[in-house]
Amino acid sequence: MQLILASASPRRKELLSLFGVPFVVRAADIDETMDPQKAPFDEVARVSRCKALALPRQPGDVVVAADTIVVCQGKVLGKPHSHQQAVEMLKLLSGRDHQVMTGCTVIADGGSETFTEVTDLHFRALTDKEIEAYVATGEPMDKAGAYGIQGGAALFCPRMEGDYYNVMGLPVCRLGQTLRHLAPEVMEAKL
Repeated sequence: MQLILASASPRRKELLSLFGVPFVVRAADIDETMDPQKAPFDEVARVSRCKALALPRQPGDVVVAADTIVVCQGKVLGKPHSHQQAVEMLKLLSGRDHQVMTGCTVIADGGSETFTEVTDLHFRALTDKEIEAYVATGEPMDKAGAYGIQGGAALFCPRMEGDYYNVMGLPVCRLGQTLRHLAPEVMEAKL
C-alpha cells in the first residue's frame, strides 16, 4: 500500500507530511482549464478528481489530489503568468473579501470522495508600493491569487474564517477525516 500525493506542490507536500505517514509524490499531468460557465466551487472539485483519476494505482494504494483557486468578485484567480498579472490580481484583492477554494479528492479501495473546502479572507487596502514590493520577491508567481498566506501576504490579511491550511493548498482537517473514513489503515499509525 502506498499513499500517493498527486501534486508537485511543495506546500501540499509539507502539509501532507503533518500526518506523519509515508507517502510518495506523483504529479498528475492533466488539462486544468476550468469552464468559466460553471460554478468555481464545482470546477475546482472536478479538476481535483481528474488529477486523482489520472494516476495509476495498485490495489491498496490511496491517492490524494487537490486543486486550489482564489475567487474574488466572481472572478477566478489561478497562478499569475507574469509580473503584471500578479500585480493586477493583488490590486483586485486589495481591500476586499475573497474566497480560497480547494477541491480535494481521495481514491482508495473503500471508495472515493471529492469535496471543496472554502476559506473566507479579507485583505486590507494595499498600496501600489506594497504590491510592487511583494511581487518583486517572486513569491506570488506560483500561487493561486498571486499570494502565499504563509509568506509575505500574512501582512495583508487581518481576517480569515475557515481552514488556514486550505489557503496554503490542502484542507488538512477535512482531508484527515476523509482518510479516516475511506482508508483508515493510512491513519492507524496516528490515532
